[in-house]
Amino acid sequence: MTAVILTASCASGDETASTTTTNADADADADASKEISGVETFTVANRNHVDGPVNYPQNPPVGGDHAPNWQNCGYYSSAIADENAVHSLEHGAVWVTYSEDLDPDQVEVLRALAKQPYTLVSPRADLPAPVVASAWGKQLRVESAEDPRLARFLTAFRQGPKTPEPGAVCTGALGEPE
Repeated sequence: MTAVILTASCASGDETASTTTTNADADADADASKEISGVETFTVANRNHVDGPVNYPQNPPVGGDHAPNWQNCGYYSSAIADENAVHSLEHGAVWVTYSEDLDPDQVEVLRALAKQPYTLVSPRADLPAPVVASAWGKQLRVESAEDPRLARFLTAFRQGPKTPEPGAVCTGALGEPE
């Protein structure tokens, strides 16, 4: 069994998260993706703190370089910056984005999901599907907020096996969720 110890700390130095990643974790990640039809997997090469906009290859992004400050998890009725949301993904959040013209009843379903820990929900223009869930290196596109795969994706990938900084907070930074 291969083990890698990852320790991450915030710039302020007052938070530290550690985890051990094994081959079993990689197997669990693969199993979770197989169980949820439609989940796409992406390789994320970099995760540096940068100032300014980042050009991400996915829409919405699933990881990569990001802003030094994360977006507080919760529900937002306005679009949020990719770079801050990606930092939340690094902490183990799942970011659920929805089309700005999504039916209000569907938006309420998503708003309720945002009450779960490590869940970020916001509208986004030009999505490839009405609802898109993104985690670090993972993405699922669905036609409805009530698609059962969405809840399964949240369960599988919030603080999932690919989370670069598991246990790092998803509060205390940018934004005031509604």
